[in-house]
Amino acid sequence: QLQASGGGMVQPGGSLKLSCAASEFSLDYYAVGWFRQAPGKAREDISCITNDDDGDTYYSDSVKGRFTISRDFAKNTVYLQMNSLKPEDTGVYYCGIERPYGNLCPIPDMDFWGKGTQVTVSS
Repeated sequence: QLQASGGGMVQPGGSLKLSCAASEFSLDYYAVGWFRQAPGKAREDISCITNDDDGDTYYSDSVKGRFTISRDFAKNTVYLQMNSLKPEDTGVYYCGIERPYGNLCPIPDMDFWGKGTQVTVSS
């Protein structure tokens, strides 16, 4: 399973750090991506990190410079640090992978993701 956590409600300009933890399998073999879904909007792929030693990353234009993705192989977890949050960042955030052993960023065909975590940016 994949489980995203760390969401919440923050004011514009605030920060949150999301976590994506895997259970029953290792993330070591995968690129891991984040996408978000806002009501009435299309799914948006926002970030991704490969499993290479240098951890190639991808960011959508909408989050570039504000969000940072990282991973901790020892903890089998991927993180998304979100700074300078805006109301338009509001949505449910999910993490996912492409099976089997997909390691491209952006992830071309994400086919496995877990429950998301709600992020609300509002004053």
